Amino acid sequence: MAAVYQALHRRVSSLVCRLHSTYVRKMRYLNQLKEDDSLCRQAQTSGTFYLFHNLSPFLQKVGKKYLVPQLSAAEMKGILEKFQEAEQWMEKSVLIGCSDEHRAHFALDLGALDKSVIESELQGSFTDLRKALFVVDGKDSPLLASAQSLLRWHDSHQYCSRTGQPTQKNPAGSKRVCHASGVTYYPQMSPVVITLVSDGSRCLLARQPSFPPGMFTALSGFCDVGENVEDAVRREVAEEVGLEVESLRYSASQHWPFPSSCLMIACQALVGARRAQISMDSLELEEARWFGLEEIVEGLKREPSSSKQGDGSFLPWFPPKQAIAHQLIREWLQQQTA
Repeated sequence: MAAVYQALHRRVSSLVCRLHSTYVRKMRYLNQLKEDDSLCRQAQTSGTFYLFHNLSPFLQKVGKKYLVPQLSAAEMKGILEKFQEAEQWMEKSVLIGCSDEHRAHFALDLGALDKSVIESELQGSFTDLRKALFVVDGKDSPLLASAQSLLRWHDSHQYCSRTGQPTQKNPAGSKRVCHASGVTYYPQMSPVVITLVSDGSRCLLARQPSFPPGMFTALSGFCDVGENVEDAVRREVAEEVGLEVESLRYSASQHWPFPSSCLMIACQALVGARRAQISMDSLELEEARWFGLEEIVEGLKREPSSSKQGDGSFLPWFPPKQAIAHQLIREWLQQQTA
C-alpha cells in the first residue's frame, strides 16, 4: 500500500510541476530525491558523477582548459569494477544537483582507492580544490565547492555526538541519522562576514602571513554566536584595524569551502575620514593599509606571476574574479568612477 501511495504521489507531483517554470520543477525534483530514498537510488543508475580523491576533484586538461568530467553510472561501474566492493562505493555518493532535464548529479570520493589507477584510466588528475576553483569554468566552481563541503561534512560526522554510535547517511546525503538516539543531523555552514572598508576616497585591504606574497584582500571573520551581520562587521573591523564603522550595507554572498563550509556575507562599510588611522592587530594581520583609486585599478590588472619586482619585493595584487572579495573591490571601484 505504501508503495502504491508513493507512486501516486510522484505522478501527482510530476503533473503539478509541469505547470511551473523549469527552475521550480528542478528544485522540487531535487527535494523529492532528498526525501524519497528509492527515487534517489533510481536516479543514481542514470545520473552523472563528479569524482574526488581525499576531497580533491578530478580534472582533465584539454589544451589550455581544465574540464570537470561528468561520468555516467556505466562509466563509474567500469572504474569501480577494477576494485573490490564496487556497489558499496556507489552508496557513498552524495546528491549535488541536477540538469534541467532532471538528470541527477552526484559527487563521490574515492580516497581509499588507488589514485594512480583512476587517473590513468580517465586520463586526468585529482587537483587541490584551491587551485581547481580558479582554473575551471565559472559554472563548475560552485558545484565543486559545494560537493567538497558536503563530502567533508559526511566524513567528519560519522558518529553521533550524543551517543557515540555510528550515524547513517541517506542515499542523497542530505542528512545523517543516529538510530540509537533518533537524532537527525543536517549539513551546516558557518557564517563569515567579509567587509571592504572605505573612508570615502580610499579602501582598506589587508593580508595575513599565510597569504601568497603580495596578495591583499578585504577583512573577514566568523560571526560569533548571537551576533547579527551588522554586529559582526563592526566587531571585526574594530578588532583587526582599530576603526569604527559608521555605516554599512549588504553587497552579496558566496559559499566558500575553506577552511570548511562557510557562507561569505559581503558588505561595504564606511568609516569617518577624520578617524581613519589604522591600528592593526599584528596577531591577525601581517599588513593593512589604505589603497587609492589608481592603486586599485593597477592591482586589478596585475597577475600574481607578474607582481614580483627585481629587488625581491612584491607589488600588491588582489583575489581573482571568482572570489567575492574581488567582487567587493570591483563594486567599490565602480562607485568611485560613476
